[in-house]
Amino acid sequence: MNRPRPDLAVLASFSGEGGVERMLLNLVNAFAARGLKIHLVLIRTRSRHLDEIDPTVQVIELGSRHTVTSLLPLIRYLRTTRPARMLVAKDRAGRLAVLARLLAGIETRIVVRLGTNLTAALAHRSQLKRWLRGLPIRLLYPQIDQIIAVSTGVKQDILAVSGIDSERVSVVRNPVLTPRLPELAHQAPPHPWLSDPQIPVILGAGRLTIQKDFATLMRAFAKLRETHVCRLIILGDGRQKESLQQLATELGVLKDMALPGFSNNPYAYMARCSLFVLSSRWEGSPNVLTEAMALGRPVVATDCPSGPAEILQGGRVAPLVPVGDWRALASAMARILDTPPDGGSLRQAVSEYTVDTSAHNYLRILDLESI
Repeated sequence: MNRPRPDLAVLASFSGEGGVERMLLNLVNAFAARGLKIHLVLIRTRSRHLDEIDPTVQVIELGSRHTVTSLLPLIRYLRTTRPARMLVAKDRAGRLAVLARLLAGIETRIVVRLGTNLTAALAHRSQLKRWLRGLPIRLLYPQIDQIIAVSTGVKQDILAVSGIDSERVSVVRNPVLTPRLPELAHQAPPHPWLSDPQIPVILGAGRLTIQKDFATLMRAFAKLRETHVCRLIILGDGRQKESLQQLATELGVLKDMALPGFSNNPYAYMARCSLFVLSSRWEGSPNVLTEAMALGRPVVATDCPSGPAEILQGGRVAPLVPVGDWRALASAMARILDTPPDGGSLRQAVSEYTVDTSAHNYLRILDLESI
């Protein structure tokens, strides 16, 4: 049975509450608000963000749990629906879409959004594993009609890994800033520490994974406490929670550190923290850093590939420190706590990261501006 043809099909895997899922939700809702008929085609459906999808968006589950097992269901979808264009989130799903289009024998235009610096993410692997990981990229990326990179650093990485022409890759800032951000930020303080103005609260946020390197943040926090009375809250869930709690015990900071887990409203934390810290080993374009700055909060970030240096204008807006250097991070945190920057300059630095601006640029690349 044929489905009505959408203006745009969006292929994604919702496997948690990470930044990719949040950005895709913002985009899809912005597209729907413009009256576009959207099919959200899902490989996985495990995310609380899906509860916030615009009701006019038609959600289509492929019935698979992994990208590898989604090929046949996606081929069937493409053959029966024949969308004129498809926006795809993430590398594996992008390669899947290219193969499915080929086997379906249709001409759907494929645009892939990429938000990770692959070279940095694979740096700890062997040369052979890096080569094997890059092989399907070199083979299949030339078949993608257009790639959207979330930062200039990600674009440069894509060009280096894939070998495709620069004209095929566009940089579009993430749709981070929504009209609801101020409203959510002004909700009641979600943690009692945030109601105590006498003791500064440092905030980190993200999945508890190696990539986010919260161990370095905790070591920096332990060093900072030698000279500053302060507390640390890290929002997020992940496999490293137990090891981080153990490290907090070893560092003697457990009573002044909290791991409250995932929050549906991290902005209420951000709006009241004294300092937001991004300690990542690699990023594409860190949304949490952008959000904290949009709320005028002081920030410090590692100079990881890619994104922080672009957002912080090479360190002119806020300090950038070497990845994994907890001593340098502690020193930068102390400087910002002692002399907080002007919030207006921080907001101005991320003014282009709005949903409207991002959605407009996506629709231009997708040839949907006139619809």
